[in-house]
Amino acid sequence: MAAPIRTCRLAQNKGLKRIFSGIQPTGIPHLGNYLGAITNWVSLQEECNSVLYSIVDLHSLTIPQEPTVLRESILDITAVLLACGLNPHKSFLFQQSQIAEHAELGWILGCFTSVPRLQHFPHWKIKNASQMNEGTVGLFTYPVLQAADILLYKSTHVPVGEDQVLHLELTQDVARRFNKKYGEFFPVPKAILTTSKKVKSLRDPTSKMSKSDPQKLATVNITDSPEEIMLKFRKALTDFTSEVTYDPDSRPGVSNLVAIHSAITGLSTEEVVRHSVGLDTAHYKGVVAEAVIEKLAPIRSEFKRLKGDRSYLEKVLWTGAEKAKELAAPVYQEVRRLVGLH
Repeated sequence: MAAPIRTCRLAQNKGLKRIFSGIQPTGIPHLGNYLGAITNWVSLQEECNSVLYSIVDLHSLTIPQEPTVLRESILDITAVLLACGLNPHKSFLFQQSQIAEHAELGWILGCFTSVPRLQHFPHWKIKNASQMNEGTVGLFTYPVLQAADILLYKSTHVPVGEDQVLHLELTQDVARRFNKKYGEFFPVPKAILTTSKKVKSLRDPTSKMSKSDPQKLATVNITDSPEEIMLKFRKALTDFTSEVTYDPDSRPGVSNLVAIHSAITGLSTEEVVRHSVGLDTAHYKGVVAEAVIEKLAPIRSEFKRLKGDRSYLEKVLWTGAEKAKELAAPVYQEVRRLVGLH
């Protein structure tokens, strides 16, 4: 039997009871993923034991995947998360597809979701256009599967960035629709907005750092070598003013470096700027790179060690899925009963 999930000590003050979040196995996470989401995940597991983190491999199928690459990517992301500090004894870490109830609940919730609502999602408009109006059904309906991921565990809170708020709002609406018809069953989950500053591309500081950026120097991956990290920061786009200042509107490149430096060190942007008086931007790039290298070095080392122990990674996912299944199965069976399937 899995250990019972305890209510976190923050519950009295913030109403936190059960937290759910997911990450796709689509390549090694980058610095923006680490500072924007993963560090927050680690903090939440320390504050609350009622935490579930899923490697949402079903979602990754919305774009073509090479099977051997996907299998390896699932283990890669598992190793990265563990190396960053996720503790499988403090949170449930599991592979989404190992729990059939995710997809099955997704179908039922899809019957509570209108086509026009899904057509308004930016991801559908953008990606469907890029695929010449031949976007897949999976791409169209994946926000419903996200809702199922969250509601399957009766999650009360979901850590999200600003770009995911729209998806959570759909989950909230689906929960309300279900509850209106069948009685108060699903909690209406609330957002835990991440407070980390957004990390921008090193080559285009007006855009977010992205795994899919075709410019290889634009994105710092968590497992990059010190040499790779230094090169990418040395090549970071700034401007023709040498002074280090923080002004995202007029100096986005330098301000991105300051924001990264702030997030890595825990200093405010004002403190970072004050400590950088006398440095020109060329020198400052190296300072930021060194701070990032120092922060990521133990993660990179632990990732390499974990990748050498494939059986351990598979055991973590299998054990996490067993525990998550114990939570998911009774919820889904009650949904089946409520809608009349048994």
